[in-house]
Amino acid sequence: MFDFLEGYDLIGAFWTTVQLTVFSGIGALVLGTLLAAMRVSPVPLMRGFGTVYVNVVRNIPLTVIIVFTSLGLADIFGWTMGAAKDFQLQGFRLAVLGLAAYTAAFVCEAVRSGINTVPVGQAEAARAIGLNFTQVLTLVVLPQAFRSVVGPLTNVLIALTKNTTVAAAITVAEAGLLMKGIIETEAQTILTAAVFAFGFVVLTMPTGFLLGWVGKRVAVKR
Repeated sequence: MFDFLEGYDLIGAFWTTVQLTVFSGIGALVLGTLLAAMRVSPVPLMRGFGTVYVNVVRNIPLTVIIVFTSLGLADIFGWTMGAAKDFQLQGFRLAVLGLAAYTAAFVCEAVRSGINTVPVGQAEAARAIGLNFTQVLTLVVLPQAFRSVVGPLTNVLIALTKNTTVAAAITVAEAGLLMKGIIETEAQTILTAAVFAFGFVVLTMPTGFLLGWVGKRVAVKR
């Protein structure tokens, strides 16, 4: 039934999807945490920057951001992020940048919601013993905030995994681009879509179950 898939590198395409998810997820977590820190910062300029970034980026379609990283950063500004002739590596890194920048806005809101669950008295007590804002945030607030937002961050990660298909817009050889090519070549739309849908289920369901279990184990008891 699936003979038409012979000769296509399904494993390689989904491996690229996994790599996009991992690298973009790490970048989004770092940037999103910094943005969340800005949004609760006592410095008005930092709060303003974080607010503007989140409200602007999350209302721009991901496809626009991905295409901008390719056409805007690479073609116009010459920011290739790779060897001049290695177009596949360039596309991969630019896709990671675009996915991380987009997903960071949602990570920021998830982390900020976790920060808001930490009792204000704990931060006040930390400041009373001489800790500055950065120390209070990193030593007291963020460790508890992350424990309370494992669930929301899991949802963001699953969404990121599915959003990697947008990288096909700049010809990154991930699962979405291969699916498009198979449909155009083999004209097996339903079977091809079913195979790739199953592949994404295999990627996302174990992640959801594992991180859901982790979330329950590390949840802050109040």
